[in-house]
Amino acid sequence: MKSYRNIFLEIGKSQEEIETRLNETFDEIFYGVNKFYETTEDGSMGYLVDTGNIDTRTEGISYGMMMAVQMNKKKEFDQLWNWAMTNMYLEDGDNKGYFAWSVATDGTKNAYGPAPDGEEFFAMALIFASHRWGDGEGIYNYSQKAKELLKVCLHHEEMYGGHNMWNEDGLIKFVPGLEFTDPSYHLPHFYDLFAENCDPEDETAWKKCAAASREYLKKACHPKTGLSPEYSYYDGRPYPDHEHFGGRHDWFYSDAYRTIANIGLCYEWADKDTEFGTWCRATANNLQEFFANLPSEDKRGIYEIDGTVLEGKALHPVGLTATIAQASLAADGAHALTAVEEFWNTPLRTGERRYFDNCLYLFAMLALSGNYRIW
Repeated sequence: MKSYRNIFLEIGKSQEEIETRLNETFDEIFYGVNKFYETTEDGSMGYLVDTGNIDTRTEGISYGMMMAVQMNKKKEFDQLWNWAMTNMYLEDGDNKGYFAWSVATDGTKNAYGPAPDGEEFFAMALIFASHRWGDGEGIYNYSQKAKELLKVCLHHEEMYGGHNMWNEDGLIKFVPGLEFTDPSYHLPHFYDLFAENCDPEDETAWKKCAAASREYLKKACHPKTGLSPEYSYYDGRPYPDHEHFGGRHDWFYSDAYRTIANIGLCYEWADKDTEFGTWCRATANNLQEFFANLPSEDKRGIYEIDGTVLEGKALHPVGLTATIAQASLAADGAHALTAVEEFWNTPLRTGERRYFDNCLYLFAMLALSGNYRIW
């Protein structure tokens, strides 16, 4: 049975303290004073609200499902999945078989296209739910729904005439109809497991995706700072389109925080003893070194990926603290335990922007306590 590193023990916290803190974090997000989890009147569905935009997103619903399966919270998992299938699933149109990335809190679709990070988290959470709890009926036949979704992602063009979510080289797209990517979408440790749990004919394709993403991440993360852009070309170069998608995304900003957290988890799940794992360790060390050496007033700012400090402050500073700490799953440098200590001493965020920060916070809490696991 695979063992998982508990770094909180390494900074002197007791197992009881760690378990209490993890449970309190989940409870605050789902049921506390500053919660952003809501349920429908009949209790059949649940959704995480993006408190900055007052909508529900496949990002948040699928994140919530991953949190729930890791925490053994089947009720909340099923409520979230019911919301996704009832209000987000696209039964027809150009994106049939995918999920609408933004839906109002009353269930009305704000968009009719997907964001692929939602689909990949849906699929991984469903696979884990099947392994942890067993399959049910209908939409709760988790393994079947995961296989269906994974098939659509790779074969949408031949099945429905639309766009696949992964390109011919095995790289995930920012959205199916556009030819660039988001480094934080690249989850080779998920694709390894997709290959084991998909329809047999797609096993080779998912292995190709895993290998392609590992090579891509080496190009997307700066060799000295470890920073990655929010969007990039497939060769890793920052994507410079400032006129669309709400402005700049070629810098290290909100989406990009997730990349190093993903690299840390990939190291823990799959790559401790591989060549890619050596790269993960060096990249995590570089990123933590970069932040440790910044003047205090610049530590939660906005940066070019080469480390140039730009004007402005991070929109999600707590989320950034969480992901710098999660990098310690791979890092072994002078700042690895210090980053975890800083995260432990940082409270959950309050206020209107708490959704994204606190999702990253709970994932880091799971990962650093050895509770973000392969099921």
